Amino acid sequence: MEKKMFVTITGIGHYYGEKPFEIGTVVRLRKEFDNEYDDEAIMVEMPYIGKVGYIANGYKTIAKGTMSAGRLYDKIANIAFARVMFVFGSTVIAEVLEDDIIIRGKVFDDIEIKVEWD
Repeated sequence: MEKKMFVTITGIGHYYGEKPFEIGTVVRLRKEFDNEYDDEAIMVEMPYIGKVGYIANGYKTIAKGTMSAGRLYDKIANIAFARVMFVFGSTVIAEVLEDDIIIRGKVFDDIEIKVEWD
């Protein structure tokens, strides 16, 4: 990725609200191929919790300066990761991490993920 990509995580009120989101937390982005409402749905997951929201894909839910799920969809693999940067009420902004970043320390299902901070 050449330019930093930021996304809005939406729908958090349907799951655990803002409670699990802390600045610096790494979340997994997973394309949800069987979503009946959105062909470009990207689910947001956290270790041990599961689904915590979706990448916003509608003009009413996308924070200014962030990418929609539709714009991001073809730029990531089926699974990608993002780091929470800002939390404000029901709005969470995350930076999509580059593919070559080594991730350590958290467990998503059977995949060990490690995060190296600067």
